[in-house]
Amino acid sequence: MNKFILGTTVLSIALIGTACDGIDTANEEMFHNNGNTINVNDREDLYNENSWTKKGAHRGEDFGYVRQQKSPTGGQTISTKDMYSINREQVADTISKMSVSLPDVKDCSTLVTDEEVLISYVTDKKDKDGRFEVADQVKKTAMSVIPRWYHVYVTDDKSLMRNVENLAKMDSDSRNANTAIDDTINLMLQDSPQGRNVDTGENPNGEMTSEKYEMQDDDVHKINKDRQKRKDNTDNMVD
Repeated sequence: MNKFILGTTVLSIALIGTACDGIDTANEEMFHNNGNTINVNDREDLYNENSWTKKGAHRGEDFGYVRQQKSPTGGQTISTKDMYSINREQVADTISKMSVSLPDVKDCSTLVTDEEVLISYVTDKKDKDGRFEVADQVKKTAMSVIPRWYHVYVTDDKSLMRNVENLAKMDSDSRNANTAIDDTINLMLQDSPQGRNVDTGENPNGEMTSEKYEMQDDDVHKINKDRQKRKDNTDNMVD
């Protein structure tokens, strides 16, 4: 009888140990790497940073899918490091390639900063309506690629392509970078069409102009505000 009880006890302990190992293993597999990301096919992390680096015809074929859960480890939080960062060089490359694929765009230079996209392109369109339509197409092309908070500025003035290129030699920490960017944007806005308003309360560049949002002075470029005032004054004179 004692032997039976002893054997049963040992077996129970072994089963409990196996179950615990199974739970730990399951948790380890489920929360592999950062403690939050659930894994899927082939035991790869749900966010597979290498999926885009595939070569050949299969490059970029994988769908993007990410699921996050709180870690079973108390006090461990989801990392927000680089949560909103993008590969600016890759985004600029994508916008330029997509823009030159448009029928009326022959050349395109794109600069992506931390919150603006500056696009200088070459088109054969010389009439006002034609230039307006091309500007709208290029702008919408860029907005289809970038995060929603970005503002987009375009120009078909060939002389400003060098300005955009010179800005590319700077970075977010460069001295007077913001001033140089603003100066170039204002030059782009002076004589180059920007296309249609993005939405109600947003101008063609994606800047919010509705009083509901109480935008600060540096949220909308001065040239835009001056042009709007002139437009309002003209409308009032017509009335």
